[in-house]
Amino acid sequence: MAATTVEADGSGLLAGSVQIPVADGALLPAYRAAPEGAKGPLPTVIVVQEVFGVHEHIQAVCRRLAKSGYLAIAPELYFRQGDPRKFPDIDQLMKLVLSVPDAQVLADLDATTGWAARNGGDARRIAMTGFCWGGRIVWLYAARNPSLKAAVAWYGRLAGTASANTPKQPLDVAADIRVPVLGLYGGQDKGIPAESVAQMRAALKAAKAPAEIVVYPDAGHGFNADYRPSYNEAAARDGWQKMLAWFRQNGV
Repeated sequence: MAATTVEADGSGLLAGSVQIPVADGALLPAYRAAPEGAKGPLPTVIVVQEVFGVHEHIQAVCRRLAKSGYLAIAPELYFRQGDPRKFPDIDQLMKLVLSVPDAQVLADLDATTGWAARNGGDARRIAMTGFCWGGRIVWLYAARNPSLKAAVAWYGRLAGTASANTPKQPLDVAADIRVPVLGLYGGQDKGIPAESVAQMRAALKAAKAPAEIVVYPDAGHGFNADYRPSYNEAAARDGWQKMLAWFRQNGV
């Protein structure tokens, strides 16, 4: 996996791997970054990985958030099923991803938010962001946990066929969302049709959910992934600033 190109080194930060106890007695690996020497409790952002796992780009996202004053934590949400870094073939990787139940992921995110509150984070100021696979999870978790203060979903799938591991999609839970959620999407995204974005907007409006969706007309899927050809600098930079502003305006 290529390194990220947006500058996000670890200077001035406490950054590295941690382990989070989860409900089944396992230890959930995670990457944590926070301002070094900061006196807590800190506003916290749970970062939900791309389909490729908690690789360098997601770790860099955590460091960027830490440089803005946050405790940022990215849990390895496939850890029971396998390590996505060991699946260079996309078809094999997708088999791994599809074997991960949403119920397991959401429970592990419960454990992560609890761990954050016990380890330097402020339980009253916890937000979430996620990318691609993680963007979809952000919508689902916002419907599950109303104690989140804010959430930002980057190009997460909104609709799809139900399965045993993925029984609901964001469209199915729009009526349950009471957390302020900002969705960031690309108008050229070939995997997330404009129709599903329009449907999600309508569902959120009908539910009077405190959510907004921004579409960047010239951006495709993965426009914040600065290590891939999909990177769109203008959309990525604007989306990042909108994310930080969303967190601030909602008290995180």
